Amino acid sequence: MTAVVATPIHQIELAPGSAICIPEVSWEGYLALLAQLGDQRTTRLAYDSGVLEIRMPGQPHEAINRVLAAIALTLAEELGFEFNDLGSMTMNRPNLSKGVEPDSCFYVQNAQAGQGLGDAIPSDLPPDLALEVDIANRSDSKLRIYQSMGVPEVWLYQGDILKIKRLEGGAYVDSPTSLAFALVQVDQLNQWLQLRKTGTDLTVVRAVRQFCREQGG
Repeated sequence: MTAVVATPIHQIELAPGSAICIPEVSWEGYLALLAQLGDQRTTRLAYDSGVLEIRMPGQPHEAINRVLAAIALTLAEELGFEFNDLGSMTMNRPNLSKGVEPDSCFYVQNAQAGQGLGDAIPSDLPPDLALEVDIANRSDSKLRIYQSMGVPEVWLYQGDILKIKRLEGGAYVDSPTSLAFALVQVDQLNQWLQLRKTGTDLTVVRAVRQFCREQGG
């Protein structure tokens, strides 16, 4: 009889747009996997009290992610805010037994010179805004992690609609306006995303610039 040998986690290959959940993974095992995988990868990991999730973003996922990141950067520039884009940086909180890699995350109100280039960002300083794009896999589990870490705002793209999730009283609620960019309503964000379907990222960026200037930003 042929023995069945389990594939090591770091050798698991996922198709674009797919995900896998692995239970009963220790915190030490999660950290060891992060070290094995390194930073030069396309997968994104989330860890929540022993449950490890590995995702492989697909093309539509990344297209939405990048245009939303471009919108956030353009808003910060036009409205005169400081801004640091930390991408899908690994956020680990061993005291909570949680770790997550957002699709994108930004420091706006808490942006500091050289942030992310030198000393490690304090774990008790969560990003002001995180992006989560659901194309084939739901991000509910990641929202629970962000909630525990105190991330004040999440832009969640789900079912072809963007929602602004705002942390209030320890839970996320749907918000009509952005916390990081108070001038911007969720309906406006969705209009810009619709514009991307018939244009390019620059088409959207130009529309964001025009909007801010018309608003006196």
